[in-house]
Amino acid sequence: MEVILRQDIDKVGLRGEVVNVARGYARNFLLPRGLAAEATPARVAELQKVEERRARHEAKTFEDAQAVAARLADVELRFDVKAGPTGSLFGSVTPTDIADDLWSKHKIRVDRRKIGTESIKRIGRYQVPIDLFQDVTAEVRTLVVPEGGELPPEEELEAMEAAEQAESEAAEAEQKDEGEDELDLDALDAAAAAQDAAVSTSDEVEPSGDDVRAELSDDEFDRAVDAGTEER
Repeated sequence: MEVILRQDIDKVGLRGEVVNVARGYARNFLLPRGLAAEATPARVAELQKVEERRARHEAKTFEDAQAVAARLADVELRFDVKAGPTGSLFGSVTPTDIADDLWSKHKIRVDRRKIGTESIKRIGRYQVPIDLFQDVTAEVRTLVVPEGGELPPEEELEAMEAAEQAESEAAEAEQKDEGEDELDLDALDAAAAAQDAAVSTSDEVEPSGDDVRAELSDDEFDRAVDAGTEER
């Protein structure tokens, strides 16, 4: 099923793109959450007009691209976002966010599909590459800053990321241990069942030689008793 994305979605596409997805994914997730709209002919035609207007502002020649690259060298983007204590964002900064910010604040139009980064999901300082034209690439300094604060030094950012990685690995190890414990319980249950079966089988074994001899002795004793009674 074809839909028009209303937001950038990792592994699916960028906002404004027409993408083909599974019908169930569209009906149960994308459409109800407002992340996409059904790609009707009218919507697709309107989208094409928007893309054409944007394209008129993009670099069309090698010289245009060099001029844009020179302007981008002096640009620094800043995104103030909500983030957790270890630096992970509650959300992300997407290629479309970067392209929109370049246009709204600096009147520089770039093709968001040529922005060479995936969604940014941690606070930090980034150099975001952008392909402007054949053989012309620029990098844009991009700051992703915790809302209401400033970026800590690089050493602290690295320590925060390492701490989050350690927590993640510890959680994975705990889940693995829990899985092994469940397997051990299953093994114990199987062993107990096997033991019960063995005991049940042992109850039905033939009597031993001692048991047979003991039974014979009892019979002889009974005959002796009977004989003594008759003599009286």
